[in-house]
Amino acid sequence: MTKPVILTGIRSNEEPTLGNYLGSILPMVDMQHRLAGDYQINMFVPDLHSFTTPVDHDKLFLSTIQNVKYFMAAGLDVDDPDTYVYRQSYISAHSELTWILDCFTYMGEMSRMTQFKEKSADTGESVSIGLFNYPVLMAADILLYHATHVPVGHDQFQHLEITRDIATRFNNRFGEIFTVPDSTSKQMEFINRDNGLRIRSLTDPTKKMSKSATDEKSKILLVDDPEIARRKIMSATTDSVGVINYDWDNQPGVTNLLQLLALMTHRDQADINSQWVGHTHYGELKTAVADAVSEFLINFQSRLEEIRDEQVLAALETSEDAVRRVADNTLYQVQQAVGLRPRE
Repeated sequence: MTKPVILTGIRSNEEPTLGNYLGSILPMVDMQHRLAGDYQINMFVPDLHSFTTPVDHDKLFLSTIQNVKYFMAAGLDVDDPDTYVYRQSYISAHSELTWILDCFTYMGEMSRMTQFKEKSADTGESVSIGLFNYPVLMAADILLYHATHVPVGHDQFQHLEITRDIATRFNNRFGEIFTVPDSTSKQMEFINRDNGLRIRSLTDPTKKMSKSATDEKSKILLVDDPEIARRKIMSATTDSVGVINYDWDNQPGVTNLLQLLALMTHRDQADINSQWVGHTHYGELKTAVADAVSEFLINFQSRLEEIRDEQVLAALETSEDAVRRVADNTLYQVQQAVGLRPRE
């Protein structure tokens, strides 16, 4: 494994929405298709991260398999020689390195993490040490494989920067053991991510479509029956303007439908807008979107059904055997540096 490493994660729990598919799954699959060959791509399942907040532990293992299937159905090639798809918990070096890094990370640094503040406020008194410690585990995920490119959203920028701080601090004391990942500005430049894509809730288009939303009509899940998805779109919140415009500020519901239609039919947004802007029949637009989404779900679910659990497990285990050697080697160098193993 001598190529520069891109590291990104595949969620291990919760059913993804159409918004997750368009905004996260497809861009990751596209990244593999564009960059495999020039880069090593580590697409790991952060299953240890999954229960820093409440989760159904009875379903976690099968959810991990199912979420890998979603990526495969979207076009991820698990047989690509430069791509490794593996479970975090199956590589024990992740947990072991986290403890060592904990001892070189400061309480003040961790307490300033915005995500911890926000999630702990929602959780209340039951907030776990794991939620507080989560950025250090993320640092271990990255540093074990000498990843230089870690495409993350804005909500993870702080965690990437603390990873850089921990790696630099450790290297300054023990020598150049860790590869310090690129800064967040360089990460965004490298990936060239479109931060404008944000699929909105069908019932409250001022908010994003969220898999954790309790209102089932607000979201389309990838496992939704196509006819149920159709009904959700036909009942989507629009407005009383009476004319179709592409205007996120004043007509977010209608604009969200125009965006969905462009994405689902693989057409330019300008092309869709030229066809629909100025029309006065919202129902016709909803029908067009419902038809496109229904067709997508039928085809996607058909591909999903063809993927067997045994196929997923075989791909995971093959990748885990390969990346475990890299992770264990990095961990051993760290153990030598801190005096846990004899220095040669």
